[in-house]
Amino acid sequence: MTDAITPSTTTADALGNTATAADVAAAVRAGRLTPREAVAASLARIDALDSRVGAFRTVRGARALAEADALADRPGLDRLPLAGVPLAVKDNLPVRGESTRVGSAATSTAVADTDHETVARLRAAGAVVVGLTHVPELCVFGTTEGVHGTSRNPWDLSRSAGGSSGGSAAAVAAGMVPIALGNDGMGSLRIPAANCGVIGLKPGHGRVPAGIGDGDWYGMAENGPLTTTAEDARLMFAVLAGEEPPEDLPATAGLRIAASARSPLAGIAVTRPYADAVRATARLLVDAGHEVRHDDPPYPLSLSGALLARWTAGTAKDAAGLDPGLLAPRTRRHAAAGRLLARTPLLRTDHRALLRERLGPFFERYDVLVMPALARRGPAAAPWHERGWLANVLTNTAYAPTTPPWNLAGWPALTLPLGTLPDSGAPCAVQLVTRPGGEYLLLALAARVEALKPWERTAAGALAR
Repeated sequence: MTDAITPSTTTADALGNTATAADVAAAVRAGRLTPREAVAASLARIDALDSRVGAFRTVRGARALAEADALADRPGLDRLPLAGVPLAVKDNLPVRGESTRVGSAATSTAVADTDHETVARLRAAGAVVVGLTHVPELCVFGTTEGVHGTSRNPWDLSRSAGGSSGGSAAAVAAGMVPIALGNDGMGSLRIPAANCGVIGLKPGHGRVPAGIGDGDWYGMAENGPLTTTAEDARLMFAVLAGEEPPEDLPATAGLRIAASARSPLAGIAVTRPYADAVRATARLLVDAGHEVRHDDPPYPLSLSGALLARWTAGTAKDAAGLDPGLLAPRTRRHAAAGRLLARTPLLRTDHRALLRERLGPFFERYDVLVMPALARRGPAAAPWHERGWLANVLTNTAYAPTTPPWNLAGWPALTLPLGTLPDSGAPCAVQLVTRPGGEYLLLALAARVEALKPWERTAAGALAR
């Protein structure tokens, strides 16, 4: 659904599709650009591109422009860290005046009376919500499609954007918005970020307000930023955490870094492009003066069962009270598995404490772990919601086994682009992990990698071909 508004080409040209959030905010604060011009440019790009990409369920058009005009009259505009920055929000977080459908026909069409706390913080910092982005039903799976639409990877439209923050990642990667808000319960920020060639930061537990569904998937789900640069991720994370953005990121000289190409889940192989990306990152960091060793974390064999139980039981909680006849079969079966597993000891055991205890000595030896963001490239953009539950579970597990352990541990993790995949030219990616409280360290290291091996920040050129 899109408001009837078509911004002028002249306005759209005033702000390029590779402008960062920091660029936009600086221009607005300095009076070189009005909030309306920034938002209108974003809306023009959405109008031109989204019929192919499928990032947005709702585009707020006239409402976003009205909010931009109100922002222009707001006292202190010249001090706001995200002044006039167009923002996309994942459609499982309430936005005042909009319905929250969570990718489902079973959810209410009633509009939200208030913003989610994370949305409110971003708006208070000057961001303007231009739309709500597609998710898979109840944000369960690592591909984004369903009754409301399909989100595609802007670099390769034959492939899924990933999920569950697939629409948000696709919107940023296509250059329709410079930043987007998503969340991550098993990799839902980092998986689509890796597919689409942007940065996705899952904060550590408790750093950013959660409030995602019923119980945050047993405390595993966190809200976080999707951006094209480490600088934008720094700005956005600070706002989400309720902090003043630090002027400088931590120094990263002489870090002790482990590089591992091993999958955390037994029996799943990491394909060569993603293993090669880890090795290439290790070489970059050695050349930058860090101590890098190839070493694998001691993942417990119980990890798969603990994750499956929380993944399915979290869905069972979120599906409670919804009309099962309106849910896709894969969602119903996932919730049914969760109700069954909730009766087992898997949910009564404190697997977070056990995992932290097991990994603690490893992270005493190392400051940061570099590992694959994915095990293989994302699946085809297809009607996965019409396919069987087991096919979805096996496909998701085979391509994205590297992200869920850090949700269970509650530790910060970040994915960033590193090179391209053979044949397709779509982005490859790596993942950085550290101990609690280390978000700015990850961002500093990401900024260093970005400087050493810059990436093409949006797929605007690919979409133009």
